[in-house]
Amino acid sequence: MSPSRSDGRVQPARPGDPKRVGPYRIIGRLGTGGMGIVHAGLDSAGLRVAVKVIRAAQAEDPEFRARFRREVQLSARVQGPCLIPVLAADPDAESPWLATAYAPGLTLDQYITAHGALSGGILYAFATGTAQALAAIHAADVVHRDVKPQNVILTPSGPRVLDFGIAHAADGTSVTRTGVMTGTPGWISPEHYRTGTAGPEGDVFAWGILIAYAATGRLPFGTGAPDGVAYRVMSAAPDLDGLPEPLRATVEEALAKEPEARPAANEIAELCGVLLATQATQIVPSGTDPTPAGDLVASEWNVPTVDDPGWLSSTRSSRRVAGILAAAAVIGGLTGGALVFQSESRTPSSSSDRPHAGSAVAPTIDTPTADSASAGALAEAPEPSFVDSNEATLATWRAARRAKGEAEFETEAAIGHDVGLGVGEEYGYAGRYEVTFSQSRKEIYIAISGPTGPPHIVQTVAKDACLTLRMMGDIYEGLPYDEYVLVDNTTATAPAIVWEDNFRSNTNCATQAHERNTAGEEQVLDWQPTESGLTAAQIPSTDKDEIRVAADAVQQLFTEWNGNSRLFQDPRYISDDNTSIGFAPQEGVMYVWATKPEWNQAMRDEWGITAGALACRTVLAESRARKEWVYAQYAVAVLDGDDVQFLNWGSAGSCTK
Repeated sequence: MSPSRSDGRVQPARPGDPKRVGPYRIIGRLGTGGMGIVHAGLDSAGLRVAVKVIRAAQAEDPEFRARFRREVQLSARVQGPCLIPVLAADPDAESPWLATAYAPGLTLDQYITAHGALSGGILYAFATGTAQALAAIHAADVVHRDVKPQNVILTPSGPRVLDFGIAHAADGTSVTRTGVMTGTPGWISPEHYRTGTAGPEGDVFAWGILIAYAATGRLPFGTGAPDGVAYRVMSAAPDLDGLPEPLRATVEEALAKEPEARPAANEIAELCGVLLATQATQIVPSGTDPTPAGDLVASEWNVPTVDDPGWLSSTRSSRRVAGILAAAAVIGGLTGGALVFQSESRTPSSSSDRPHAGSAVAPTIDTPTADSASAGALAEAPEPSFVDSNEATLATWRAARRAKGEAEFETEAAIGHDVGLGVGEEYGYAGRYEVTFSQSRKEIYIAISGPTGPPHIVQTVAKDACLTLRMMGDIYEGLPYDEYVLVDNTTATAPAIVWEDNFRSNTNCATQAHERNTAGEEQVLDWQPTESGLTAAQIPSTDKDEIRVAADAVQQLFTEWNGNSRLFQDPRYISDDNTSIGFAPQEGVMYVWATKPEWNQAMRDEWGITAGALACRTVLAESRARKEWVYAQYAVAVLDGDDVQFLNWGSAGSCTK
């Protein structure tokens, strides 16, 4: 389902649009298509997603549901570069839906209309990336069948092939109706016109048209009446004037009339990768390994970012300023394409290794000066509770390299975006953040540049960065990093390491000592419950301990609140029909809620006190009993239709025995 979109920006939601779809909070629309509506959504961690919701008319058709279920299965098994991953789906929901990563940017046709045809390194990067995407699709035994400019987005980090709405399994199982020709006139292969069927070779043919169009802005078989276009596709030679000569031979092979004469997508990807390497301007020292094609695509890619206030306003509206931490506790992230914020210019050397036994790496020692002493407000921030025995130094920071490959480029963009939201000008600090990588040390460095800020800025950046990195680690399971290091570079002559932590082991992304206190110690609140956390808690748990704790606690709550009353019709009365306890693993919060819209505020306040006291005792007891218990916080709410009122929340250490 290709969304009808002007530029992929978030449009306001319309009356009747859902507020939530599955685990995602809907904040607007991205477009509409023949199958349904594409909504802009956020998950509990702020991850931006595109949620396709099927129209009611199609949802009532059993045949359509079967085809949509097949689409979900096909899409889920396709993994590879320059694709948009499927994150979740529910083909059996009342309104079936499919969620993918959000990819900002213009489609190829929109980009060419606005900026003209592609040329130079970006053209070769486009050819390589799209061929890699098709190779990954075909490797999963899937045929795309609708390769065209509207289904390729030019994101800031590379091209992205999307829309498997009419995809076809190579085993012959189709998502579309039997006997119905799929595809777009002018982008259909000769054999598809002749027989109505298409295999991977048809995708290769469409790829050839795509590259010719990208390079010239013209369709190689022209436009006009569909039958005239079909005749030229089957009988005429393509018009490839203006296509760079090195790329022309590959495109001509892809546009061969007979499918068996065309190269496979993986072969094209390799050929284009070689051509791309000749376009790369980077100088590679002798004896080093060749740069992977994916890295070359990223290095030659140069597409402007897309600033979409629709996402930013939604993300910022949920933020708060509390106590010393004048920033968010949870921030949004990106996958697929990402909004890239410019960072401070610095050219680190090649990646470094951890020192071997018997070798030494002399750390850089900066002697404090009057300037550094006065400019080191950030450097005075409290130390993180996690300190590795092989700590990062200014030397290891300077030896770190810039991002290479899709996962690192996306991680860099996500950090720059999310941290910028958390401590940007709206929150009184206009810093810049440069991200570099040391794969051998498994460290990601974030250098803070710009004006000198107050100490709490470090804690806020640390928390936002940790949350983002945990999310990126989930998206890119092979991301080879586990620590992140903050460098105060606000005074270029006196940089300092101000934070080092392990974002994988710090599951709650705690950045203050009291956040990691043992149960029973006094804790200061610097967090708030979230609707996304409540949504996660409403998903039934399969963990035996969580089920046991929730069952025991809710029965105790019934006893304390109802007493001996059996007046089931009493508005005060609570039961399994309207009261629940659940858990939000990502937040480490136990949620207690009652669906009682009839309660006035006095009743709600009483409920908050009673349920909060029991919830606090529950998480305290479990925290003391078992080290593996991860829920040290609780929240109490009342639900009233789509409205949620949080009444009481706290941590295990805030209640008495």
